[in-house]
Amino acid sequence: MNLQKLVIRGLMKLPEGALLRMSGGEPLSIDGRVIDPRVQLLAVQGAKAPSLTTLDPVAARAAAAQGLALLDDAPRANVAIDEVVMPGPGGRLAARLYRPKHAAGPLPGLVYFHMGGCVIGNLDTCETFCSILAGSANCAVLSVDYRLAPEHKFPAAVDDALAAYKWAEENASSFGMEAGRIGVGGDSAGGYLSAVVAQQMKAEGGPAPACQLLIYPVTDMEAQGGSMESCGEVYPLTADIMQWFIDHYIDKPEDKKDLRASPLKAEDLSGLPPAIVVTAGFDPLRDQGAAYADRLKAAGVPVTYRCYDRLAHAFTAMSGTVPAAKRACEEIAVDVRAGLSASA
Repeated sequence: MNLQKLVIRGLMKLPEGALLRMSGGEPLSIDGRVIDPRVQLLAVQGAKAPSLTTLDPVAARAAAAQGLALLDDAPRANVAIDEVVMPGPGGRLAARLYRPKHAAGPLPGLVYFHMGGCVIGNLDTCETFCSILAGSANCAVLSVDYRLAPEHKFPAAVDDALAAYKWAEENASSFGMEAGRIGVGGDSAGGYLSAVVAQQMKAEGGPAPACQLLIYPVTDMEAQGGSMESCGEVYPLTADIMQWFIDHYIDKPEDKKDLRASPLKAEDLSGLPPAIVVTAGFDPLRDQGAAYADRLKAAGVPVTYRCYDRLAHAFTAMSGTVPAAKRACEEIAVDVRAGLSASA
Protein backbone atom coordinates (compact mmCIF):
# COMPACT_ATOMS: atom_id res chain seq x y z
CA MET A 1 0.00 0.00 0.00
CA ASN A 2 1.50 3.36 -1.01
CA LEU A 3 1.99 6.31 1.31
CA GLN A 4 -0.82 8.42 -0.15
CA LYS A 5 -3.30 5.58 0.36
CA LEU A 6 -2.14 5.14 3.95
CA VAL A 7 -2.59 8.86 4.61
CA ILE A 8 -6.12 8.91 3.17
CA ARG A 9 -7.15 5.84 5.16
CA GLY A 10 -5.69 7.39 8.30
CA LEU A 11 -7.70 10.55 7.75
CA MET A 12 -10.89 8.55 7.26
CA LYS A 13 -10.51 7.09 10.75
CA LEU A 14 -10.78 10.51 12.40
CA PRO A 15 -14.00 11.46 14.27
CA GLU A 16 -16.70 13.10 12.15
CA GLY A 17 -16.17 16.47 13.82
CA ALA A 18 -12.51 16.47 12.83
CA LEU A 19 -13.39 15.43 9.30
CA LEU A 20 -15.83 18.31 8.98
CA ARG A 21 -13.28 20.83 10.30
CA MET A 22 -10.81 19.62 7.68
CA SER A 23 -13.40 19.98 4.91
CA GLY A 24 -14.70 23.45 5.67
CA GLY A 25 -16.50 23.15 8.97
CA GLU A 26 -20.04 22.77 7.67
CA PRO A 27 -21.66 19.60 6.29
CA LEU A 28 -22.72 19.83 2.67
CA SER A 29 -26.50 19.72 2.31
CA ILE A 30 -28.38 19.44 -1.00
CA ASP A 31 -32.03 18.65 -1.63
CA GLY A 32 -32.60 17.99 2.08
CA ARG A 33 -29.75 15.45 2.26
CA VAL A 34 -26.54 15.73 4.29
CA ILE A 35 -23.41 14.18 2.84
CA ASP A 36 -21.26 11.62 4.65
CA PRO A 37 -18.32 13.62 6.14
CA ARG A 38 -15.82 11.15 4.72
CA VAL A 39 -17.16 11.69 1.21
CA GLN A 40 -17.04 15.44 1.84
CA LEU A 41 -13.37 15.23 2.80
CA LEU A 42 -12.66 13.15 -0.29
CA ALA A 43 -14.32 15.90 -2.33
CA VAL A 44 -11.99 18.48 -0.80
CA GLN A 45 -8.99 16.30 -1.61
CA GLY A 46 -10.31 15.57 -5.11
CA ALA A 47 -10.73 19.28 -5.87
CA LYS A 48 -6.92 19.56 -5.88
CA ALA A 49 -6.67 17.30 -8.93
CA PRO A 50 -7.36 18.47 -12.49
CA SER A 51 -10.89 17.82 -13.75
CA LEU A 52 -11.28 15.05 -16.30
CA THR A 53 -12.69 17.69 -18.64
CA THR A 54 -9.21 19.23 -18.93
CA LEU A 55 -7.65 15.93 -20.03
CA ASP A 56 -7.74 13.86 -23.17
CA PRO A 57 -9.39 10.42 -22.76
CA VAL A 58 -6.10 8.52 -22.47
CA ALA A 59 -4.81 10.80 -19.71
CA ALA A 60 -8.23 10.77 -18.05
CA ARG A 61 -8.18 6.97 -17.88
CA ALA A 62 -4.83 6.98 -16.14
CA ALA A 63 -5.86 9.73 -13.71
CA ALA A 64 -9.15 8.06 -12.84
CA ALA A 65 -7.47 4.69 -12.29
CA GLN A 66 -4.94 6.27 -9.96
CA GLY A 67 -7.63 8.10 -7.99
CA LEU A 68 -9.91 5.08 -7.59
CA ALA A 69 -7.00 2.92 -6.48
CA LEU A 70 -6.63 5.18 -3.43
CA LEU A 71 -10.25 4.68 -2.35
CA ASP A 72 -10.95 1.03 -3.06
CA ASP A 73 -10.38 -2.02 -0.91
CA ALA A 74 -8.66 -5.32 -1.70
CA PRO A 75 -10.70 -8.06 -3.41
CA ARG A 76 -12.22 -10.68 -1.13
CA ALA A 77 -9.82 -13.43 -0.14
CA ASN A 78 -12.61 -16.00 -0.34
CA VAL A 79 -13.18 -15.32 -4.04
CA ALA A 80 -11.26 -16.89 -6.92
CA ILE A 81 -10.49 -14.58 -9.85
CA ASP A 82 -9.68 -15.83 -13.35
CA GLU A 83 -9.01 -14.07 -16.64
CA VAL A 84 -11.40 -14.86 -19.51
CA VAL A 85 -11.41 -13.98 -23.21
CA MET A 86 -14.60 -13.95 -25.27
CA PRO A 87 -15.47 -13.06 -28.87
CA GLY A 88 -16.97 -9.63 -29.48
CA PRO A 89 -18.38 -7.68 -32.45
CA GLY A 90 -15.11 -5.75 -32.84
CA GLY A 91 -12.67 -8.45 -31.80
CA ARG A 92 -11.85 -10.33 -28.63
CA LEU A 93 -13.08 -8.94 -25.32
CA ALA A 94 -11.20 -9.40 -22.07
CA ALA A 95 -13.25 -10.35 -19.03
CA ARG A 96 -12.67 -11.40 -15.43
CA LEU A 97 -14.53 -14.19 -13.67
CA TYR A 98 -15.19 -14.07 -9.91
CA ARG A 99 -16.39 -17.18 -8.08
CA PRO A 100 -16.68 -17.99 -4.38
CA LYS A 101 -13.87 -20.38 -3.51
CA HIS A 102 -14.94 -23.96 -2.86
CA ALA A 103 -18.37 -23.34 -4.45
CA ALA A 104 -19.84 -26.63 -5.59
CA GLY A 105 -21.71 -27.03 -8.87
CA PRO A 106 -23.05 -24.37 -11.22
CA LEU A 107 -23.91 -21.02 -9.69
CA PRO A 108 -26.30 -18.27 -10.70
CA GLY A 109 -24.38 -15.60 -12.57
CA LEU A 110 -24.13 -11.89 -13.22
CA VAL A 111 -22.58 -10.31 -16.30
CA TYR A 112 -21.14 -7.02 -15.03
CA PHE A 113 -20.16 -3.78 -16.79
CA HIS A 114 -17.91 -1.19 -15.11
CA MET A 115 -18.49 2.54 -14.69
CA GLY A 116 -16.70 5.29 -16.59
CA GLY A 117 -19.07 7.02 -18.98
CA CYS A 118 -18.15 4.53 -21.74
CA VAL A 119 -14.89 6.54 -21.98
CA ILE A 120 -12.77 5.53 -18.97
CA GLY A 121 -12.58 2.52 -16.67
CA ASN A 122 -11.48 -1.09 -17.05
CA LEU A 123 -11.68 -4.44 -15.27
CA ASP A 124 -9.70 -3.09 -12.30
CA THR A 125 -12.24 -0.30 -11.77
CA CYS A 126 -14.80 -2.68 -10.27
CA GLU A 127 -12.60 -5.56 -9.06
CA THR A 128 -13.35 -5.15 -5.36
CA PHE A 129 -17.08 -4.67 -5.86
CA CYS A 130 -17.29 -7.69 -8.17
CA SER A 131 -15.56 -9.78 -5.52
CA ILE A 132 -18.06 -8.54 -2.93
CA LEU A 133 -20.90 -9.51 -5.24
CA ALA A 134 -19.46 -12.98 -5.86
CA GLY A 135 -18.76 -13.66 -2.20
CA SER A 136 -21.87 -12.20 -0.60
CA ALA A 137 -24.37 -13.03 -3.36
CA ASN A 138 -22.86 -16.51 -3.81
CA CYS A 139 -22.79 -16.15 -7.56
CA ALA A 140 -20.34 -16.15 -10.45
CA VAL A 141 -19.63 -12.64 -11.74
CA LEU A 142 -18.29 -12.12 -15.25
CA SER A 143 -16.90 -8.58 -15.54
CA VAL A 144 -16.54 -7.43 -19.17
CA ASP A 145 -14.00 -4.97 -20.59
CA TYR A 146 -16.17 -3.45 -23.34
CA ARG A 147 -14.85 -1.03 -25.96
CA LEU A 148 -14.52 2.64 -25.00
CA ALA A 149 -15.07 5.96 -26.77
CA PRO A 150 -13.92 8.06 -28.48
CA GLU A 151 -11.97 5.30 -30.21
CA HIS A 152 -15.22 3.33 -30.39
CA LYS A 153 -18.30 5.55 -30.48
CA PHE A 154 -21.91 4.62 -29.67
CA PRO A 155 -23.21 1.95 -30.06
CA ALA A 156 -19.95 -0.05 -29.76
CA ALA A 157 -20.25 -0.43 -25.97
CA VAL A 158 -23.88 -1.55 -26.32
CA ASP A 159 -22.95 -4.08 -29.00
CA ASP A 160 -20.21 -5.51 -26.78
CA ALA A 161 -22.47 -5.68 -23.72
CA LEU A 162 -25.19 -7.47 -25.65
CA ALA A 163 -22.71 -9.91 -27.18
CA ALA A 164 -21.16 -10.61 -23.78
CA TYR A 165 -24.51 -11.44 -22.18
CA LYS A 166 -25.48 -13.74 -25.06
CA TRP A 167 -22.09 -15.45 -24.94
CA ALA A 168 -22.42 -15.98 -21.19
CA GLU A 169 -25.81 -17.63 -21.66
CA GLU A 170 -24.51 -19.86 -24.46
CA ASN A 171 -21.32 -20.86 -22.63
CA ALA A 172 -22.53 -20.83 -19.03
CA SER A 173 -21.44 -24.36 -18.19
CA SER A 174 -17.85 -23.71 -19.26
CA PHE A 175 -17.26 -21.35 -16.36
CA GLY A 176 -19.67 -22.66 -13.76
CA MET A 177 -22.75 -20.55 -14.39
CA GLU A 178 -26.27 -21.87 -14.60
CA ALA A 179 -27.90 -20.92 -17.91
CA GLY A 180 -31.25 -19.24 -17.38
CA ARG A 181 -30.12 -17.78 -14.04
CA ILE A 182 -27.77 -15.12 -15.35
CA GLY A 183 -28.45 -11.46 -14.65
CA VAL A 184 -26.84 -8.27 -15.91
CA GLY A 185 -25.51 -5.44 -13.80
CA GLY A 186 -23.25 -2.46 -13.61
CA ASP A 187 -22.63 0.94 -12.11
CA SER A 188 -23.12 4.27 -13.91
CA ALA A 189 -22.29 3.55 -17.57
CA GLY A 190 -22.44 -0.13 -16.66
CA GLY A 191 -25.92 0.33 -15.22
CA TYR A 192 -26.96 2.05 -18.44
CA LEU A 193 -25.57 -0.83 -20.52
CA SER A 194 -27.37 -3.36 -18.33
CA ALA A 195 -30.71 -1.58 -18.79
CA VAL A 196 -30.18 -1.53 -22.55
CA VAL A 197 -29.24 -5.22 -22.66
CA ALA A 198 -32.47 -6.08 -20.81
CA GLN A 199 -34.52 -4.00 -23.28
CA GLN A 200 -32.72 -5.41 -26.32
CA MET A 201 -33.18 -9.02 -25.22
CA LYS A 202 -36.89 -8.34 -24.83
CA ALA A 203 -37.03 -6.78 -28.29
CA GLU A 204 -35.18 -9.73 -29.84
CA GLY A 205 -37.20 -12.34 -27.98
CA GLY A 206 -34.01 -13.90 -26.61
CA PRO A 207 -33.33 -15.29 -23.14
CA ALA A 208 -34.10 -12.52 -20.66
CA PRO A 209 -31.61 -11.75 -17.88
CA ALA A 210 -32.66 -13.23 -14.55
CA CYS A 211 -32.45 -9.74 -13.05
CA GLN A 212 -30.96 -6.35 -13.79
CA LEU A 213 -28.73 -4.51 -11.31
CA LEU A 214 -28.71 -0.80 -12.18
CA ILE A 215 -26.47 1.24 -9.89
CA TYR A 216 -26.76 5.01 -10.47
CA PRO A 217 -27.48 4.32 -14.15
CA VAL A 218 -27.52 6.84 -16.99
CA THR A 219 -30.99 6.48 -18.47
CA ASP A 220 -31.49 9.71 -20.43
CA MET A 221 -28.60 11.42 -22.21
CA GLU A 222 -30.72 14.53 -22.69
CA ALA A 223 -31.65 14.89 -19.01
CA GLN A 224 -31.61 18.40 -17.57
CA GLY A 225 -32.72 20.03 -14.32
CA GLY A 226 -33.43 18.25 -11.06
CA SER A 227 -30.39 16.50 -9.62
CA MET A 228 -28.44 17.21 -12.81
CA GLU A 229 -28.57 20.84 -11.67
CA SER A 230 -28.66 20.63 -7.87
CA CYS A 231 -25.83 18.06 -7.74
CA GLY A 232 -24.09 19.36 -10.85
CA GLU A 233 -20.92 20.38 -9.01
CA VAL A 234 -20.66 17.51 -6.55
CA TYR A 235 -17.63 15.20 -6.33
CA PRO A 236 -16.78 12.99 -8.15
CA LEU A 237 -19.24 13.31 -11.08
CA THR A 238 -20.16 16.83 -12.10
CA ALA A 239 -22.56 17.88 -14.83
CA ASP A 240 -19.57 19.09 -16.86
CA ILE A 241 -17.84 15.71 -16.57
CA MET A 242 -21.07 13.99 -17.57
CA GLN A 243 -21.28 16.18 -20.66
CA TRP A 244 -17.61 15.42 -21.42
CA PHE A 245 -18.46 11.70 -21.37
CA ILE A 246 -21.46 12.19 -23.65
CA ASP A 247 -19.52 14.34 -26.09
CA HIS A 248 -16.88 11.63 -26.46
CA TYR A 249 -19.37 8.75 -26.61
CA ILE A 250 -22.16 10.10 -28.82
CA ASP A 251 -21.32 10.78 -32.47
CA LYS A 252 -24.48 12.60 -33.60
CA PRO A 253 -26.91 14.66 -31.46
CA GLU A 254 -29.86 12.58 -32.66
CA ASP A 255 -28.21 9.46 -31.20
CA LYS A 256 -29.15 10.70 -27.73
CA LYS A 257 -32.78 9.88 -28.54
CA ASP A 258 -31.93 6.29 -29.50
CA LEU A 259 -33.29 3.84 -26.92
CA ARG A 260 -29.86 2.22 -26.86
CA ALA A 261 -28.49 5.54 -25.57
CA SER A 262 -31.45 6.67 -23.44
CA PRO A 263 -33.43 3.63 -22.22
CA LEU A 264 -35.77 5.87 -20.20
CA LYS A 265 -37.26 7.05 -23.51
CA ALA A 266 -38.73 3.60 -24.22
CA GLU A 267 -42.53 3.78 -24.36
CA ASP A 268 -43.15 0.26 -23.02
CA LEU A 269 -41.09 -1.15 -20.16
CA SER A 270 -43.43 -4.03 -19.37
CA GLY A 271 -42.07 -7.56 -19.42
CA LEU A 272 -38.54 -6.58 -18.42
CA PRO A 273 -36.59 -8.58 -15.81
CA PRO A 274 -36.90 -7.77 -12.09
CA ALA A 275 -34.72 -4.78 -11.30
CA ILE A 276 -32.52 -3.64 -8.44
CA VAL A 277 -32.09 0.10 -8.91
CA VAL A 278 -29.63 1.97 -6.70
CA THR A 279 -28.95 5.69 -6.56
CA ALA A 280 -26.85 8.06 -4.45
CA GLY A 281 -28.16 11.23 -2.83
CA PHE A 282 -25.25 13.36 -4.03
CA ASP A 283 -25.21 12.43 -7.68
CA PRO A 284 -26.41 14.29 -10.77
CA LEU A 285 -27.74 10.94 -12.04
CA ARG A 286 -29.96 10.39 -8.99
CA ASP A 287 -33.20 11.52 -10.62
CA GLN A 288 -32.57 9.49 -13.78
CA GLY A 289 -32.23 6.30 -11.76
CA ALA A 290 -35.29 7.09 -9.65
CA ALA A 291 -37.34 7.92 -12.75
CA TYR A 292 -36.40 4.62 -14.39
CA ALA A 293 -37.31 2.71 -11.23
CA ASP A 294 -40.69 4.46 -11.15
CA ARG A 295 -41.33 3.70 -14.83
CA LEU A 296 -40.44 0.03 -14.31
CA LYS A 297 -42.79 -0.21 -11.31
CA ALA A 298 -45.59 1.45 -13.26
CA ALA A 299 -45.09 -1.14 -16.02
CA GLY A 300 -45.50 -3.98 -13.54
CA VAL A 301 -41.81 -4.91 -13.25
CA PRO A 302 -40.73 -6.01 -9.74
CA VAL A 303 -38.32 -3.35 -8.46
CA THR A 304 -36.10 -3.08 -5.40
CA TYR A 305 -35.08 0.57 -5.09
CA ARG A 306 -32.47 2.00 -2.75
CA CYS A 307 -31.16 5.56 -2.51
CA TYR A 308 -28.10 5.99 -0.33
CA ASP A 309 -28.83 9.56 0.65
CA ARG A 310 -25.45 10.40 2.22
CA LEU A 311 -23.26 8.90 -0.49
CA ALA A 312 -22.07 10.18 -3.87
CA HIS A 313 -21.59 8.76 -7.33
CA ALA A 314 -18.98 5.97 -7.61
CA PHE A 315 -19.42 4.82 -4.01
CA THR A 316 -19.01 1.21 -5.15
CA ALA A 317 -15.31 2.07 -5.55
CA MET A 318 -15.00 3.70 -2.10
CA SER A 319 -15.31 0.59 0.08
CA GLY A 320 -11.74 0.96 1.36
CA THR A 321 -12.22 4.47 2.74
CA VAL A 322 -15.91 5.08 3.42
CA PRO A 323 -17.54 2.57 5.80
CA ALA A 324 -21.05 3.56 4.66
CA ALA A 325 -20.05 2.75 1.08
CA LYS A 326 -18.80 -0.67 2.12
CA ARG A 327 -22.08 -1.36 3.94
CA ALA A 328 -24.01 -0.26 0.86
CA CYS A 329 -22.02 -2.64 -1.33
CA GLU A 330 -22.85 -5.50 1.03
CA GLU A 331 -26.54 -4.61 1.03
CA ILE A 332 -26.61 -4.52 -2.75
CA ALA A 333 -24.99 -7.97 -2.85
CA VAL A 334 -27.74 -9.30 -0.59
CA ASP A 335 -30.34 -7.86 -2.98
CA VAL A 336 -28.58 -9.54 -5.91
CA ARG A 337 -28.56 -12.88 -4.09
CA ALA A 338 -32.30 -12.56 -3.53
CA GLY A 339 -32.88 -11.51 -7.14
CA LEU A 340 -30.98 -14.45 -8.56
CA SER A 341 -32.56 -16.88 -6.08
CA ALA A 342 -36.02 -15.76 -7.20
CA SER A 343 -35.14 -16.87 -10.72
CA ALA A 344 -34.63 -20.50 -9.65
